[in-house]
Amino acid sequence: MTSTTSSTSRITPQASSQELFRFLEDRFGCALACTECAQACALRAGLVDPHGSHDHEHLRRKGILCAEVCDATCRALSEDHQMSEAALRVQLEWCRTVCLETAHALDRHPGAEETAAACRTCARACADFMASLV
Repeated sequence: MTSTTSSTSRITPQASSQELFRFLEDRFGCALACTECAQACALRAGLVDPHGSHDHEHLRRKGILCAEVCDATCRALSEDHQMSEAALRVQLEWCRTVCLETAHALDRHPGAEETAAACRTCARACADFMASLV
């Protein structure tokens, strides 16, 4: 039995079509959540005055970082290249962590609730997808 632990998925050649469908569905859901979070964070970062207070600058930088990490994660999930499972897990954990940190930073700013929610949704999707790799 050949396992694909060095490839992007844990799906073996003997995997059922239902297992493959579920894996792809989880992967797509995570990529979609990353895209939505990246868009929300980029928009939020664009609304913050770059010459504002130190707190505003911190929030803007968090938003930009989150958008970039989510975009990179979405690309890693969407492109058909051979990323090892270990590398994929690192990318997903990085994305999950950055999203949660950004959500916490957004919680302190009125009007940023939707963006914080998008960050939390993305963090959950990354965690859920990592769990499906086990």
